[in-house]
Amino acid sequence: MALTYSAGSLVAARGREWVVLPESKPDLLVLRPLGGSDDDVAAVFPAFEDVKGAEFTAPEPSDLGDQRAAGLLRTALRIGFRSGAGPFRSLAGIAVEPRAYQLVPLLMALRQKTVRMLISDDVGIGKTIEAGLVAGELLAQGEATGLAVLCSPALAEQWQQELRTKFGIDAELVLSSTVSRLERGLDLGQSLFDKYPHVIVSTDFIKSTRHRDDFVRHCPDLVIVDEAHTCVAADDTSAASQNQLRYELLRRVAEDETRHLVLVTATPHSGKESAFRNLLGLVKPELASVNLESEAGRKLLAQHFVARKRADVRQYLTKGDGLSDDSLAERTAFPSDRYFKDETYKLSPAYRALLDDAITYAGERVQAADAQGRREARIAWWSAIALLRSLVSSPRAAAQTLTTRSAAAIAASAEEADKFGAPLNSDSADSDSLEGMDVAPGAETEEAGARLAELASRAAELEGTEQDLKLKALIRHLKALLADGYNPIVFCRYIPTAEYVAEKLKEKGGVRAEVEAVTGTLSPQQRIEKIDTLAEKAGDNPAARRVLVATDCLSEGVNLQHYFDAVVHYDLAWNPTRHDQREGRVDRYGQKRDEVRIITLYGADNGIDGKVLEVLIKKHRQIKKDLGISVSVPDEMSTGVTDAIVEWLLMRGRSGEQEALFGAEAFETATTKLDNDWNSAAEREKASRSRFAQRSVRPQEVAREVAAIRDALGGAGEIDTFVRESLSALNAVIHPKGEDFTAQVGGTPAGLRDALAPVVDAETVEKDRPIPFRADPAVARGEAALVRTDPVVGALAAHVLNAALDPQADGARPARRCGVITTDAVSTRTTLLLVRYRFHLTLPSRSGNKQLVAEDARLLAFQGSPKNAVWLLQEQAVALLEATASENTDPHFGERTMTRILGQLADVSDHLEHHGDDLARGLDESHRRVRTASGEIVRGLSVTAQKPADILGAYVYLPAAPTASAAAAGGSA
Repeated sequence: MALTYSAGSLVAARGREWVVLPESKPDLLVLRPLGGSDDDVAAVFPAFEDVKGAEFTAPEPSDLGDQRAAGLLRTALRIGFRSGAGPFRSLAGIAVEPRAYQLVPLLMALRQKTVRMLISDDVGIGKTIEAGLVAGELLAQGEATGLAVLCSPALAEQWQQELRTKFGIDAELVLSSTVSRLERGLDLGQSLFDKYPHVIVSTDFIKSTRHRDDFVRHCPDLVIVDEAHTCVAADDTSAASQNQLRYELLRRVAEDETRHLVLVTATPHSGKESAFRNLLGLVKPELASVNLESEAGRKLLAQHFVARKRADVRQYLTKGDGLSDDSLAERTAFPSDRYFKDETYKLSPAYRALLDDAITYAGERVQAADAQGRREARIAWWSAIALLRSLVSSPRAAAQTLTTRSAAAIAASAEEADKFGAPLNSDSADSDSLEGMDVAPGAETEEAGARLAELASRAAELEGTEQDLKLKALIRHLKALLADGYNPIVFCRYIPTAEYVAEKLKEKGGVRAEVEAVTGTLSPQQRIEKIDTLAEKAGDNPAARRVLVATDCLSEGVNLQHYFDAVVHYDLAWNPTRHDQREGRVDRYGQKRDEVRIITLYGADNGIDGKVLEVLIKKHRQIKKDLGISVSVPDEMSTGVTDAIVEWLLMRGRSGEQEALFGAEAFETATTKLDNDWNSAAEREKASRSRFAQRSVRPQEVAREVAAIRDALGGAGEIDTFVRESLSALNAVIHPKGEDFTAQVGGTPAGLRDALAPVVDAETVEKDRPIPFRADPAVARGEAALVRTDPVVGALAAHVLNAALDPQADGARPARRCGVITTDAVSTRTTLLLVRYRFHLTLPSRSGNKQLVAEDARLLAFQGSPKNAVWLLQEQAVALLEATASENTDPHFGERTMTRILGQLADVSDHLEHHGDDLARGLDESHRRVRTASGEIVRGLSVTAQKPADILGAYVYLPAAPTASAAAAGGSA
């Protein structure tokens, strides 16, 4: 049996009209509902079901709508498009409107047969969105069939949420805590990476030799690596290091030259050239050794590497970038600056005495250990540092440190002693030289244990604002922030400190705000849930404020800018990069405040904080201010300075001079060397950013594609208007809440309630509970987001479209296919047509050419009669959607006018066909422009328009006071 219906043609089956898709066979038709999405595709056997050819029915002249009808119908139609006709197939199906600068990595990726990229934009610019755009497009085009994201386990669930809500990609979590459950569902001999095409994998879990081989054998053909700088090491690094194990994993993954690989990091260059070269070598082996100073080297790198500062993208598109006007100009709302305020506190006399006694004890332990050997000396040294840090953190951290070590002194076994001495900050991802060393000094005798127990008891008695003046200072500064309308995050180094601070803030005399603590004792999912709960508690009351107390488990990768806008460093980190990471949780794209406030608390008299702040923290800030980016402190230099500070503290009793160290040669040498090395690293980074600035994709190219995307799909403002106006017209009750709103749909037509019940909640619809709509999809957790891909928005659009296409539909019908509007916006009779075009696309890929059918909706307008039509420019046609009626139009006159116009539309069919051919040529050029790489010809690509085009709507605009020429035109019609 021959195939009766060609791809792109219309057929009627199962009581509705469908578009025939290219996958159809002679005995099996693959169909998509007219105006429906790819999710609604169905297979029909013509031998067993009644299938007939169909023509799109003309509008009914009596089915007249008001001035909103054309705009609502157009938006409802476009919301149903899930695969655009343009070169970016995925953008119609994602729930995020990317910034223009975020399209640059996508344009770079589509110029490569096998995508190999290093995305190194600055913190807060949106690297996750950029990587997601690349992944979504490769999957939508069929260039990739599976996706693996390698990341820290703490960020796995955030990646899962981002991919699901923004890009429609459902990925399984492969973590040490989930792998057993996943493996139970496997067939014999099956790999979970074969069963689950999209996965988010803990890098540290999968790097072990036990799991690595299986992953490499069954690895998906698209891999994204988050925080990629942690997966390489310098050539002089020990092969046993964690970075080396991660690097070996990625090296084997990258060996497959057909695998797409996207590396993501804000810090590609740690100061060691060999580590940077190893990172580039994963992207393309030649980059590991090519001369990057040469023109050829820079050109090669520019094809695979993008690194931009905020200043590069804050004002990305302007008229100077080839825009005809400022309609596409973009200014990204990053906070203009961080406002820093360093605040001191002084120890109470009792706290001062405790610290002095603890320092004396620690110094004695270090001195005694010096005589026992180098290993014992280093253990004692690190333990002393840990003790001092816990003491200046909080009384509770100090008490726990001292208690665990005094208990270890009389432990029954070595295992019990190890248990007592567990680190207090096991949730921290701290990368400084003290990582893993936050344990209390060892106690080898009962006498030492008793001494530590006595110190612990004294520390416990210092809790509260009377003796703990650091806590008292925090409360004072938090109250000031809250009074100014800020929602701060308080970062602590230790778990006991965070719990203590949160507890005291909730007590009488604390702060008038919702307070929660999040530490590494919670799973990543529990952390997010607790933050969401905190936001919801305060969210119902605009005047309510919130305070989050957290450890460094939240200092990397977690997006908190939607809920918080200030940071308080309660504990100084001895690596200033940690401060930058903490601040970057709120100072990033999406932060609504123009100024993010940063308060750093430090002890004026504890002997540590002041010098750490002066030598490390302030230096780091100045470099960031000068360069616009963060430059990591050289690790070994930071260690030298902090060693010198602690050595002075421990040994000052022997010298008898409180400030002896700070004028001493050792300290001066350490700080001078730090300054020199850090300045050199900053100069290298500055030169690197200039040398490797992204120039392979020009702003003019991006502007052209942005214009095409928005012309085809619309923007966020259009969706907001559509939802509000459609729901109001359907008799929903809307309650505004700023940019957001809720809607009760109990009074709407049954068809809409039936459509909403599966995607909202049947009980919510049935009991007429408010349905929340969020303008910002990032905070719409479990609520409707005002984006075209949200299921609630899609159900509303489908109802509006179906009701418009069916004049017999029951209930209110916001969109109509016809309208006659009297308005001051025109001076002569003008007809606006809403036309749907279908295109046949032949797109080349690595696996052969693909046949696709795509749809587009266009507005075309002409003045006068159809036979003598004077066609308007596209922007003039679109502007008619904003025309408002200046007076009512008589319904009988409107129907007669509409009947005449519809009867003469055959006279414009040639123009509609020519316009479709022009659109097809433009699409062909766009696909070639985006896909062509290095002058290579894109063979086999073609785009043709299906004929005839469908006229979905016709709307006549009449001048309020017709001129003589307009009256004559009306008479001739």
